[in-house]
Amino acid sequence: MANVTVAQIKELMTATGVGMMDCKKALVEAEGDMEKAVTLLREKGLATQAKKSGRVAAEGICTSVVKGNVGAVVEVNIETDFAANNDEFKAFVAAVADTVIEQDPADVEALKACKISGGDKSVEEALQDLFIKIRENMVIRRFKRLEGILVPYVHGGGSIGVMVKLDSDLPAEKVFEVGKNCALQVAAMNPSYLNKEAVPAEVLDGEKKVLLAQMAEDPKMANKPEQVKVKIVEGKVGKYYSENCLLEQTFVRSDVFDGTVGKYVADAAKQLGGSITVAEFVRFERGEGVEKKEDNFADEVASMIK
Repeated sequence: MANVTVAQIKELMTATGVGMMDCKKALVEAEGDMEKAVTLLREKGLATQAKKSGRVAAEGICTSVVKGNVGAVVEVNIETDFAANNDEFKAFVAAVADTVIEQDPADVEALKACKISGGDKSVEEALQDLFIKIRENMVIRRFKRLEGILVPYVHGGGSIGVMVKLDSDLPAEKVFEVGKNCALQVAAMNPSYLNKEAVPAEVLDGEKKVLLAQMAEDPKMANKPEQVKVKIVEGKVGKYYSENCLLEQTFVRSDVFDGTVGKYVADAAKQLGGSITVAEFVRFERGEGVEKKEDNFADEVASMIK
């Protein structure tokens, strides 16, 4: 077996964009021959991942999974919605969520180094193996792990993944329906914050400055006394809360309760004879914030045949 140096592995990783373990294996198999190692990686379909890594992965799956009192919301991206419907890709995403639950990694890089749930390889190695089959760039984008009374919800086959955490002195099964309705609210209305107290002071200050600036530009409002403007701004801040804070939002399931989400939870707790508090929520939307690259098909074909 050839002695492979760290410098050689790094050089091969830079040249191909392939992960460390695969580069090390290729160099060992090639007895340290760099060109032969590159060829081996290309033959295995790994080196093409470097070329594909520039392609935007904005499709994929957001999932939300709970096991006992531990749960995970995970987003894994891939290039096309067609590939996102591949059963092996779906199984990989499910295994990644299980890995987060079982091993509690600190971040995505730590997650990639974990042994994947139900397998004998690392998450990164399993991803590379899947790439060979699917041939599309894949990215484990983000995850959040929670513990407690958890209620998961997945919308649209993985377009949105939500998890709601409740604090309650009631059994989990009794408050599940409350958590599910709150999760539906989060999915539908996309609140930015849990409640008024969670809104950062700088966000509120910025919102007030915008509102005051708008009034200064409005001829009908510009000459009003300053104290009147302040009161108007305070009223509009209340609207900001009702649009952006989960517990201040109007409950979307008007067939169940007419009022805010906060009042719905309080009313449900009273009927069940205990206390229920929404402690936290997580909402991932597939491709959220990812800038999709618009490719010219003719230019792409031309570049492939050069």
